[in-house]
Amino acid sequence: MNRQPYVGITDFTSFEQVTKMLKVFRKHKPSGSQRLLHVGVMMSFKTLNGIETKWSKAFPPKETIADIFRPNDDDVYYCLHYADYDHDTKFTDFARGLEYAGPFVNALQLDMPWPDPGVVASGVHTSRKQIEVILQVGKNAIEEANNEPAEVVRRLEDYEGVIHRVLLDKSMGRGLGMDAVGLIPFALAIKNRFPELGLVVAGGLGPDSIGLLEPLVKEFPDLSIDAQGKLRPSGNALDPIDWDMAGLYLVKALELL
Repeated sequence: MNRQPYVGITDFTSFEQVTKMLKVFRKHKPSGSQRLLHVGVMMSFKTLNGIETKWSKAFPPKETIADIFRPNDDDVYYCLHYADYDHDTKFTDFARGLEYAGPFVNALQLDMPWPDPGVVASGVHTSRKQIEVILQVGKNAIEEANNEPAEVVRRLEDYEGVIHRVLLDKSMGRGLGMDAVGLIPFALAIKNRFPELGLVVAGGLGPDSIGLLEPLVKEFPDLSIDAQGKLRPSGNALDPIDWDMAGLYLVKALELL
């Protein structure tokens, strides 16, 4: 199954921001393009459970997420990004998080290294939502797989039937520059073994670094992308996104992809 590719921005905190980016996206999306605008909203185990965290000011209150994911046209892809690097999450946490995301959420992204696939499947099933699941294979996950594409593929076999897309991201929201050539062996190994999975990359993408994608785009024309840290002048993910920078990133991404 070919999954519609997307251009993503993560760290939306209001529907007004969604509206602004949709205007840019629709104006510059090439005629006939099937790409979607990925609208990413962050949640973590701690923000879900009311535990103090440095991200509390950067993530929207859980009670407001459903208002960000309002009904829209078919070119919007609403994704709840759920982060937990301490492996505290139970299947009921996934289900509760998705409940806060409301009825129009399209996907759940797992920002955590190699979560238990049974826990993920149970959480999604319990939520009763028909959604896609995106697994982030980030810096820590790749290191746990000994930086070997074959080991990443072996571990992904445990997620067959559970996930729909794989996100390769060695930056993990911190805006570190992308080594596209270094990601190609991992991307090739994943697509060769799991051709049905959508392939996504992220890491240091912004209006001034979108050209870093070129080697990957040549190999994978249906590549999806996501941006976060480099959409702030400071590069600090704790600061608010500069939505003019985000709009320029969209324009340049749609020119390249």
